[in-house]
Amino acid sequence: QVQLVESGGGLVQAGGSLRLSCAASGRTFNSLAMGWFRQAPEKEREFVATITWSNYIQYNADSVKGRFTISRDNAKNTVYLQMNSLKPEDTAVYYCAANTDRNGLGQYAYWGQGTQVTVSS
Repeated sequence: QVQLVESGGGLVQAGGSLRLSCAASGRTFNSLAMGWFRQAPEKEREFVATITWSNYIQYNADSVKGRFTISRDNAKNTVYLQMNSLKPEDTAVYYCAANTDRNGLGQYAYWGQGTQVTVSS
């Protein structure tokens, strides 16, 4: 089992920044691939960014590339999502997820409780 706890969400004005954190426990952190996903009201959950154990990174290019940065600190068992130049359409519940395949193959089977990000115009 992997337990995930997100933090760092909140209310910010358009153009502002937030940094989300996700602390993982239950498995050796560098054996996990990690990801951030989000779900806006009345929309399906969508992929934001993922990072493997070796720091191979993928972004949802259409939505966030160039504005968001995913990173991980294996010593702290934590993955981060730095979000800059936020837009109202970034408003969503952001979820941290873990994949026990460290290269990110297969499903992200473990999920945090989510943290709300609200961007005002």
